[in-house]
Amino acid sequence: QVQLVESGGGLVQTGGSLRLSCAASGRTFSNAAVGWFRQAPGKEREFVAAINRRGGSTYYADAVKGRFTISRDTAKNTVYLQMNSLKPEDTAVYYCAANADTIYTSVFTREGLYKDWGQGTQVTVSS
Repeated sequence: QVQLVESGGGLVQTGGSLRLSCAASGRTFSNAAVGWFRQAPGKEREFVAAINRRGGSTYYADAVKGRFTISRDTAKNTVYLQMNSLKPEDTAVYYCAANADTIYTSVFTREGLYKDWGQGTQVTVSS
């Protein structure tokens, strides 16, 4: 099992930037497939971005493509989500998720493919 802790959320104005961090402990994170999801009030949780177990491939939801970047620092056992040009519709609780057991190198966009989840961090974008 991998323990995940998100941080970096907060309140930002439209057009601003935030960098979310997902720090892992408990198991090696370097070969885990990792994804970011978000859940806005009254809405279902949705996929945001993912990076594959080798870190060579990434994938983004259309709503964030070109504005968000997912990356990993193996030495720090951390995955980041850099969010630029933030919009009010980006307001949500952001969760990171991991699957450290996968042998596949594809990126995972479905929640059911992830085994471990963090507690979430709130991102609020004011207009």
